[in-house]
Amino acid sequence: MNTSLNATRRQNDLEAAQQEVADVLVIGGGVTGTGVALDAASRGLKTVLLEAHDLAFGTSRWSSKLVHGGLRYLAKGDVKLAHESAVERGILMTRTAPHLTRTLPMLFPLHTNANHFVMAGLKAGNALRIAAGTPANVLPRPRRVPKHEALALVPGLNSENLTGGLLNYDGQLVDDARLVVALARTAAGYGAKIITRAKVVTLQGDGAEVLDTLTGTAFTVKAKAVINATGVWAGTLAPVHLRPSRGSHLVVDAKTVGLTGTALTIPVPGERNRYALLLPQANGRAYLGLTDEPVDEIPDVPTVPESDVDFLLNTASGVLHRKLTREDVIGSYAGLRPLLEAEGQSADLSRHHAVLKAPNGVITIVGGKLTTYRKMAADAVNATNLTQMPCRTKDIRLVDDRPHPTTPIAPGVTEADIVHAIKHEGALDIDDILDRRTRIGLVPADREKAAPAIAKLFTAV
Repeated sequence: MNTSLNATRRQNDLEAAQQEVADVLVIGGGVTGTGVALDAASRGLKTVLLEAHDLAFGTSRWSSKLVHGGLRYLAKGDVKLAHESAVERGILMTRTAPHLTRTLPMLFPLHTNANHFVMAGLKAGNALRIAAGTPANVLPRPRRVPKHEALALVPGLNSENLTGGLLNYDGQLVDDARLVVALARTAAGYGAKIITRAKVVTLQGDGAEVLDTLTGTAFTVKAKAVINATGVWAGTLAPVHLRPSRGSHLVVDAKTVGLTGTALTIPVPGERNRYALLLPQANGRAYLGLTDEPVDEIPDVPTVPESDVDFLLNTASGVLHRKLTREDVIGSYAGLRPLLEAEGQSADLSRHHAVLKAPNGVITIVGGKLTTYRKMAADAVNATNLTQMPCRTKDIRLVDDRPHPTTPIAPGVTEADIVHAIKHEGALDIDDILDRRTRIGLVPADREKAAPAIAKLFTAV
């Protein structure tokens, strides 16, 4: 099983895709599209995936890197979605990607003697975990902790009026873009053709006209079924109406803000059931998010507006012992959620997904969220009616061949990671490595320092 993606394989796949009629043509190289490709290929369907830019170029690299158990949806009364999320979290953490996930302790600080509403929610979330079959040694039960333990877990907390905290556990991805790359590579191992830098110009139910943006050459791919999995850009290829929502994050130094290995859940003042999150990362950084604001324009790479910076800094400063300022911000990123159009505020719109079929035959999978990508993919492939074989991805472990560390390039990244990305993970240029295969690019200072060394490795490989 050859799971390596690189420039040579891309060219071979591109040529082969033009010579035969695929069973399934997938448009979009994010978590949903690569999930669809794996699902289809593992059922024995001849599969081609086209991505206009790079794997995980869009929303899939801009998440909070969490594998949610559905607690938020349970609070809104959506038991079905909450259970689905908890089940998919358990599958990721125990079966398909234990090497790409980890258990994340999360502390809710208490500045009064009790918060019965929050604790009741955490206990309900634990019931979801049990119902989903995820063992307690993977996600321990929630519990109340005293003040001294809360401060030991999150030293940066403001101790004034602090009475303790509520400690619960959720799943965290090592990196969301790495999950996407692993999905694409695993799909390639089952024979899927993964072609990046392939921009779809026109799309019909039996194929697509495509532009190879590396060479400027136009080509055609024919297929028995076409699945549009382009997220917030789905409406550019099919008659789908979305209300995108922007989620912004700030990158800070974990030690500076007083964060260790435990995340901090921060209530947003004046709002019920809305929280900011301060999330530790393995490389010593932390991500402070997240906003939920409607947007009208859909750029290729969203930016964080000043209003979101102010909101996040002010919210976090309300529970930390020191006020955060813009000097604490060493990077930022924003992603757009592909929410289906409906009445109400963007924060209240459903995270359910939908499979839609256009008059021209194009199947669009849209909505949903990262945690439930596998269920979304299965529903999309089922909609093609091309196979009676059931979905197999619950039992397919994603590719796992990380290299041994060598000479450091940036925090948490070594030369071996760079070489591996070029030879096996489909990285075609420096930006692919800086912004998707690693997260060096999130911090401009790190990006500037690492770029020359990465350029030399590209030349040497």
